[in-house]
Amino acid sequence: MRAAERLTPGTVGLTEAEYRHICESLEREPNNLELGMFGVLWSEHCSYKHSKPLLRRLPTTGAHVLQGPGENAGAVDIGHGLAAVMKIESHNHPSAVEPLQGAATGVGGILRDIFTMGARPIALMDALCFGDPGHPRTGYLLGGVVGGIGFYGNCVGVPTVGGSVTFDACYNGNPLVNALCLGIADRDRIFTARAQGPGNPVLLVGSATGRDGIAGASFASVELGAETEERRPAVQVGNPFLEKLLIEACLELAGHPDVVAMQDLGAAGLTGASSEMAAHGGCGIEIDVAAVSRREAGMTPFEVMLSESQERMLIVVRAGAEQDVRAVFDRWGLHSDLIGRVTDDGLVRIHDGANLVAELPAGYLSGGTPEYQPPVMQPSKPTLRSEAPFSVPDDLGAVLLDLLASPNLCSRRSLFEQYDHMVQINTIVPPGEGSAVLRVKGTPSGLVLGLGSNPRACAADPYTGGALAVAEACRNVACAGARPIALTDCLNFGDPERVGVWQALTAVIEGIREACVVLDVPIISGNVSLYNETEGAPIDPTPVVGALGLLEDVTKHARAAFEPSQEVWLLGPLAAELGASEYAAWSGWKSGAPAALDLDLERRVQACVRELVESGLVTTATDVADGGLAVALAELALAGNVGIEADLAAEWGSIRPDAALFGEAGSRIIVGFDPAYRTRVDTIARQHRVPTTRLGVTGGKRITIGDWLAVDIDEARQRWSGALDRIGAAQGPGGAHGDS
Repeated sequence: MRAAERLTPGTVGLTEAEYRHICESLEREPNNLELGMFGVLWSEHCSYKHSKPLLRRLPTTGAHVLQGPGENAGAVDIGHGLAAVMKIESHNHPSAVEPLQGAATGVGGILRDIFTMGARPIALMDALCFGDPGHPRTGYLLGGVVGGIGFYGNCVGVPTVGGSVTFDACYNGNPLVNALCLGIADRDRIFTARAQGPGNPVLLVGSATGRDGIAGASFASVELGAETEERRPAVQVGNPFLEKLLIEACLELAGHPDVVAMQDLGAAGLTGASSEMAAHGGCGIEIDVAAVSRREAGMTPFEVMLSESQERMLIVVRAGAEQDVRAVFDRWGLHSDLIGRVTDDGLVRIHDGANLVAELPAGYLSGGTPEYQPPVMQPSKPTLRSEAPFSVPDDLGAVLLDLLASPNLCSRRSLFEQYDHMVQINTIVPPGEGSAVLRVKGTPSGLVLGLGSNPRACAADPYTGGALAVAEACRNVACAGARPIALTDCLNFGDPERVGVWQALTAVIEGIREACVVLDVPIISGNVSLYNETEGAPIDPTPVVGALGLLEDVTKHARAAFEPSQEVWLLGPLAAELGASEYAAWSGWKSGAPAALDLDLERRVQACVRELVESGLVTTATDVADGGLAVALAELALAGNVGIEADLAAEWGSIRPDAALFGEAGSRIIVGFDPAYRTRVDTIARQHRVPTTRLGVTGGKRITIGDWLAVDIDEARQRWSGALDRIGAAQGPGGAHGDS
């Protein structure tokens, strides 16, 4: 941008109405720099101007909650004087343009959200959505994204312990890259991002500022189009080795009496960090951009303030202590600049040496965005059928093999083996088993992470899909034996000004709220990513929910793998619906209704499996989700390399065979245990009023379900393990990797 050019509201992503609102409030027109600052902070990505009214309905408090939404991340008390800090964030648009750096800097950003709070990051998870495997860009995007996640996480020394990958044509032009991070902190040494103390100096620490990522927040708040490739400069470039130094230096300062506040420079860069710190602290801030170290010559104040260069932190220290604090960063080889000070007038003032180049009210800049609620209109909905419009296939064993080899159900080993999941030696249950189990060093406790998302159900019935995402995340945690204590969510949707998108967003959030209330688990952090569209076509509604569970005794947890000579039961209803299932999609049926979710039954089933695992009776547990009962049994058999012979008892007789095998519904968990515990398991299930079905016993090398199907484990493994390689979707920087 040349100095003589006058920006327009549309150039920075503001509407004409928003611009008039700004002019009336300021009683003047903003200059170019001020307009750019409003553009990034009033973008959807930073301001949540469409979703705030809906998000206020979500429950955010609970017995364990120390910090709910509003800070960089949420925090919960996990006992022993410790807190768990957790958040999930999206980096969708940057990953569509530059998949490796987009995903890598997404990991870097979520790590900073965690250690900015004074917590050491101990685990990463990711939820990824890509287009049809046959689409020409799918392999390139998946390879780049997985490579970026592995590159950054492996280099910085934080394990990636699990995740999910979904393929659907609705993501052809707009992949989703959601990254979750979990950290551990002393509960009494958590940082906040609230600037305090007029006269206190402000330090900018870490990387020098460049032109990468300028106005990236605005880029993340528009739909992708034909000019997408032109937005590559809006994608940041990461340096994980520098981030590792930042982690160690910032954690050394955790609880330091001379550190007042800390904020990472993420979306909106220096503009976002400085104005949000001032607004949250009820004070003002002065910044001199001339004091900011730069790695490119000729940068203007506009570029310095809107750059989203990575690995940078803004820190407020007590007056007189700046040299002591800077000495810590010096010891870690990190550059620090004294760029400003806290004021008491509530204004954000930007200087360029002796020149005042911007002056804006901090609270208005950071939180004055108008909130939008599109008119409540009922969009036309397709008629959903509950009965499948096709007959039962003759060879159900062949169907099971086809499903196991399908992109959404096949092995993810060729992806997650590119990640280091054992660094820090906290990981007890590795990727591939639905949830991750982590030890909390120095205590007997453990933490469990699980993910939940069902875009196909959300597309058919957004309310049910939202509730299912919460239920599935909590169910994954419960299967390990843990009690869910907190959630984080990432809501990925299209243009909220579209009636259908807005109604879906509203319904999904209501479903999430209902599930949180019934399951008694709060949402402590999250992210909303809107305008996920390509050439006017929105993605399916895709809420991703991460659940954190607490194990009082980490040695008492279940695995998602069969053991020899176990008795196998189903907790929950045997019947399921074919609508909105992976099997229905395999069959070409896309207009089916998903099964209704009984949240009270869901609560009882989760409580039941927790008690069974805590008591030591059950050592194998997994939820029945995508692919239905037969796929869940096959995955347990493949994980343990032990077959199962399931009997068809009388209760199977009234159920359509393919619905019994491949139908999907919530509130269902498969458990395996020593047959000697049968009576005790039955007693506990009855106490929780949970229906049970005896499925059979483990042993041998075949997956047999009555006379409906019989599949050899080795054949199933061959089809399941190499599917991603066969479609060419697992090509990362180091090439493809098959199952070991």
